[in-house]
Amino acid sequence: MKNYILILSLFISTIGVGQLVPAAEENIPFLVTFGKGAPTSFGDDDHCQVFFFSIPEENKKPIYIRIHDPENGGLHDEIVGDADSKTRFSLYGGKGCVSHKDSRSTEPVGEFKSGNLLNTKTFGVDAEYDDKWFTFGPFNPTEGEFSALYGGYVFKVIAEGIVGNDGNLYKYFLSSSPTSNIAVEGANAFTFEYSFRLHDDAKQVSHIYPYIDNKVVSVKQTNFDWDNDGIIVISSIAVVNYRVSVSGDDNKVTSEYIIKEKEKGKSLDIQFRKHPLRPAKNNNVVLYVTNQFGEYLPFFAIPIGGVPQFKAESSATPLD
Repeated sequence: MKNYILILSLFISTIGVGQLVPAAEENIPFLVTFGKGAPTSFGDDDHCQVFFFSIPEENKKPIYIRIHDPENGGLHDEIVGDADSKTRFSLYGGKGCVSHKDSRSTEPVGEFKSGNLLNTKTFGVDAEYDDKWFTFGPFNPTEGEFSALYGGYVFKVIAEGIVGNDGNLYKYFLSSSPTSNIAVEGANAFTFEYSFRLHDDAKQVSHIYPYIDNKVVSVKQTNFDWDNDGIIVISSIAVVNYRVSVSGDDNKVTSEYIIKEKEKGKSLDIQFRKHPLRPAKNNNVVLYVTNQFGEYLPFFAIPIGGVPQFKAESSATPLD
């Protein structure tokens, strides 16, 4: 119960509105989901991505979940041969939406589609939605599953690449309007496994923010298909530029990081830094984090407690 109260209070105290996914704080261009016919070497290990949206209990107004560029084969997408892929987006709420253990796994198995199916739509190649927005809603916030742990009423969106081998690049926005992106005050978004496209430009650093609650002693980060494209580091209030193990092409690597006491109740900053001397290339990568119990930790688009700032008196692991 103490953890529930702590996280809820941090949700309330976190400055931010929204939510755009990926958020500005993350500096990630797009989420990515490939069709089920794509080899995993393209950078998607399971052709599925699950995201959650949390709406504060005090918000009584209808909400909308908008998807930018949901179609396949357009301006931003990674087309392989003929553009022939399809992506199914499904929205869930109700009991079990996030509380069911399978919904918080990194594998699309078991009852990961737990909760009540509120709406679903499949997109192929469709100029109507190329670089444009599609909207699910309106929904009463109470149609989500209430969770004190995750800061309010929670909805789940599952993106599945059901046909083809192309990569669908897209974004989400939790909005109070069906036709434009108007932020929902105090809302947030989170996932337990992040599949995303990096910037081609090596000067751009991307970030994801796993939340470390008070029971976490150590974490294991697992990254897939990083392509040896540079380095991945952890920064926090206690460390800066702590390097973690990185994967090559189509393989998965895990390494451990011991949590410092002052990092508890805050977010870590996992940074993706491409090699500055290599030619620009597109790269899709997958990453998840578990605690010492093997439980998956959530990445919040707006980091709980704010973006962590290193304190000079703390120990640091410098870059080579």
